[in-house]
Amino acid sequence: MPNSPQAQQSSQQPHEPQKDARQPAQPVHAGQKQAAPTTPLVDISDAEKQRLLQLSEISIILDTYDDIFSDFDPRPYDVRSLSDDFLLEVKKATRHKGSKIELKVMMPEALRKPEQETVIKKRVKAHYRNTVEQINRDVLKMRKKGGLFILVGVVILTLVVLMLSVVPAGLVQTFFLFLFEPAGWFTLWNGFDYLFLQPSSRYEERDFYHKMSNSEISFISY
Repeated sequence: MPNSPQAQQSSQQPHEPQKDARQPAQPVHAGQKQAAPTTPLVDISDAEKQRLLQLSEISIILDTYDDIFSDFDPRPYDVRSLSDDFLLEVKKATRHKGSKIELKVMMPEALRKPEQETVIKKRVKAHYRNTVEQINRDVLKMRKKGGLFILVGVVILTLVVLMLSVVPAGLVQTFFLFLFEPAGWFTLWNGFDYLFLQPSSRYEERDFYHKMSNSEISFISY
């Protein structure tokens, strides 16, 4: 027992710095406990991303519902314009997807509101349906314009042929030949361009919006 106080005194002198060094370690350890709940969230989010990727789904991570809509449109969600950034990200994500698309929108669990999510789903699908209808109207206008150009081109070339057979060879015939024949071919080929080439360039865009209008949109928490 007499040795124990000396041992305690001797142990206190060398170990006092260690006790002081351990005291600030407690708040660091407490801070680690506070940060610990965020670790599973990151792991869950990464695992969910991998699962969505394997199922050929699209995952979009948002901070708030406003990230889906334009910052310059203050109207309610059911009529508000969608954000260009959101539409661009969805379009890039569907570049190599199949015909069946599932869009998973990840939101913080504390900020989720089911009634607003229902409105947002309808608004997003309505946007894609309206875009499909607009593209169909544009394609129809192109084809009508192409048909009109082809008709005008055929009429001009027919007049050129009749002129060659009616008007005697000379300066007048040569003038009309050089004037109307190029115009006839130019109008004819532009008509084929409006009828076939230009509408085909919109088909890929229309297919994308058609797929998105039939997609399954769901919100999940992270």
